[in-house]
Amino acid sequence: MIPSGIPRLDSFLGGGIPKGKTIMYLIQPEVEGEIFGMQTLYKNLEEGRKGVFITTKSDPQIIKENFEKYGWDISKYGDKLIFVDAYSSLIGSESDAQYLIKNPNDINSYDCIIKEIVEESEAIVTFGSLSSIIDLCGDDAIKHVEEWNKMFNANNAIGVYNFTNWPYSEEVKTKLNEIMNAVIRVGGIGERVILGQYYGILKADWLEKAKGNLMFKIAEPGGVKAFIPKVLVTGPFNAGKSTFVRSLSTRSVSVDRMGTTVALDKGHIEYEDITADIFGTPGQERFDPILKFIANEAMGVFLIIDSTKPESFPRAKSMLEKTRAKGLPLIVVANKQDIKNALSIEEIREKMKLPESIEIVPTDSVKKKGVFEAFEILINKIERSDEGF
Repeated sequence: MIPSGIPRLDSFLGGGIPKGKTIMYLIQPEVEGEIFGMQTLYKNLEEGRKGVFITTKSDPQIIKENFEKYGWDISKYGDKLIFVDAYSSLIGSESDAQYLIKNPNDINSYDCIIKEIVEESEAIVTFGSLSSIIDLCGDDAIKHVEEWNKMFNANNAIGVYNFTNWPYSEEVKTKLNEIMNAVIRVGGIGERVILGQYYGILKADWLEKAKGNLMFKIAEPGGVKAFIPKVLVTGPFNAGKSTFVRSLSTRSVSVDRMGTTVALDKGHIEYEDITADIFGTPGQERFDPILKFIANEAMGVFLIIDSTKPESFPRAKSMLEKTRAKGLPLIVVANKQDIKNALSIEEIREKMKLPESIEIVPTDSVKKKGVFEAFEILINKIERSDEGF
């Protein structure tokens, strides 16, 4: 398997991209999506593979500067990275790229160069903008793309296409979908204003069932980062919510009074390849309107309980029902498992009458035991749900 380089995407794809396959990033016009192909290419350069970047919209030097902007030093890979320049001839400019397409408006002029490159090695061939090639060469370009894909398959190469989803004919879109092994939608949330960006699998023909969606943001440096904008942390008072938020967070803020929180906890998490913002609510019943308000916009829920206080379980169950009504991915965090009289997971499930579908994770938030395991489990639930974007 070849890595996509996109956070969490390989887990959606069953471990990555098989050799000889193609992947198309189907990008909504208002969304910053062309970085996806770049990030896939750079990840594979890091792992020692040969890479090819075909540019049709910018001078190769601009592309190199874009890599640098995201903190990716491509200069150290030397001949491992080849640029095919299909732009300079359009504007009558000189080019120092290894390969120059002299007539970018003629799709046939791409064929020999792609064939030569692919037959030399098992390369990762990234098309900076397939939509630009179609704009330049017309719909007949799709027949050539289909032949390139066969070439990639025969030579164990990988074809990576960025395709901006402009209002092409349905025939063009349908045909592109048919000839690609995988299609990843890169879209925006919102209509007139993009409030967030997400990616999700539309197709991966090596999987029996392809599913997975996740929001993202773009960092400079860093590139595409998976992003969960709001995770709710709730539970009865004094269950350890503030400690859980602090233990999980890279940075956090909370306001305490008389030992228990009477205002929101807020934390920011940077864990492996994902970032998230978490919000903890007070446990007292008078603050339930806050719980309902945050649950309306949350993408997942941690319900924190004190494993030593079964008398608080009815309140926890009531809070659980309020969040379950929203259909949110959730897990129960059985906190204070380090204390001698803490109930076991089985005892907690029995007393709270929780179905097996609701996972209970044992934690000791003070010592950070189990907190990141709980986070990973919740993220996996979010990824596989409709709340992932």
